[in-house]
Amino acid sequence: MKKILTSLLTLGVLTGYAQNPAPAKPQERTIALTGATIHVGNGQVIQNGVVVFDKGIITAIGDGSTPTAGAEVISAAGKHVYPGFISPASTVGLQEIGAVKATVDKQEIGDLNPNIRSLIAYNTDSEIIPTIRNNGVLLTQAMPQGGTVSGSSSIMMADGWNWEDAVLKKDDGIWLNWPSYFARDFNLEDFSLTIRKNEKRTAAMSALQATFADAKAYAALPGPASMNLKLESMRGLFSGKQNLYIRADYGKDIIESVMFAKSLGIPKIVIVGGEEAHRVVTFLKDNNIPVILSELHRLPNREDEDVDLPYRMPGILHKGGVLVGLSYADGWWRTRNLAFLAGTASGFGITDKEEALKLITSNNAKILGIDAVAGTLEKGKQATLFVSAGDALDMRTNVVEQVFIQGRKVNLDDRHKRLYKTYKDKYEQK
Repeated sequence: MKKILTSLLTLGVLTGYAQNPAPAKPQERTIALTGATIHVGNGQVIQNGVVVFDKGIITAIGDGSTPTAGAEVISAAGKHVYPGFISPASTVGLQEIGAVKATVDKQEIGDLNPNIRSLIAYNTDSEIIPTIRNNGVLLTQAMPQGGTVSGSSSIMMADGWNWEDAVLKKDDGIWLNWPSYFARDFNLEDFSLTIRKNEKRTAAMSALQATFADAKAYAALPGPASMNLKLESMRGLFSGKQNLYIRADYGKDIIESVMFAKSLGIPKIVIVGGEEAHRVVTFLKDNNIPVILSELHRLPNREDEDVDLPYRMPGILHKGGVLVGLSYADGWWRTRNLAFLAGTASGFGITDKEEALKLITSNNAKILGIDAVAGTLEKGKQATLFVSAGDALDMRTNVVEQVFIQGRKVNLDDRHKRLYKTYKDKYEQK
């Protein structure tokens, strides 16, 4: 019995040590960050700037002459202030350890699940969340996966006691995995990739067309006699309240999926993935379709493609007039490196680093429909921002020193830092 009690006490101590820091308290007094280089997020830079915020809202922003009377002044001289980076198409908070099934809650059984809501599965105690906010990623889009229609996503803040605290925008869109003509098989033994005809496409398309036809008819009813949860969850697609996020990579799939959605009268369409989006730039521009690119740090898909094509994709789409954002998609634990995707883009086609910054701030905010409150540092928007010692798009200089989410000052402790300290102390012992 004594051994059992000792083991339980030890486990309790270890568990307590591994806990994330408590969510921040609401902002109690006005704060002014002064003397910083302020990257607004819309291409503008303010040298020796000041940003003032109160009750979670930016009340003033400008140069050194901006009044700060009555505020708690925090000197950020020589530092850089950025709007919180936004990570769309993310499974952060829905997936912890890929090999541990109990920690993975990103999809449900079945092919047609529009009524599934990812936000109720969002785990604010995830050990990954503190690691991403310590690199400036302060907003994520909790994205469902699996099946043909995966469910609805929501925009979440990287701080909160539970999903009700953390949610910024509920059910912002429905996710559709477009049935491709081709399927990919990856061989883990020799790391080879083969592409074959998708034998399940015909059946998947039939079910998809029937579901969306029913959803359109249901949405046209002023008040159905009985509620259909699946069709009710898609009503916002036809009124413009929700985006339709279509995962599609091949050029032909991109065109067909967009035309399918437009034929149903769905006004807000977003392509996610878009590995061949560079082949259909004119089509995307003409139809005003934004694209969320997934993982620039990858190899090309075809043997005859340039090795740096993934790095140049944002620049190609940007120059073609397409609104483009960046995400890490399935790389949930790598979301902390989102800023460095924009840094890569700035060296491969987007020569203006402030334009590259927009890929993970204002562009993503516009695509997700949260640009009225986030994405840029402007008066009236939420004070979700951070202070870095250097250029946040460069892994050599991005050292996040302070983070504010809706004006709340967030504790910057995380598992990485705790492990670093543990083993640093170990090897410093004599």
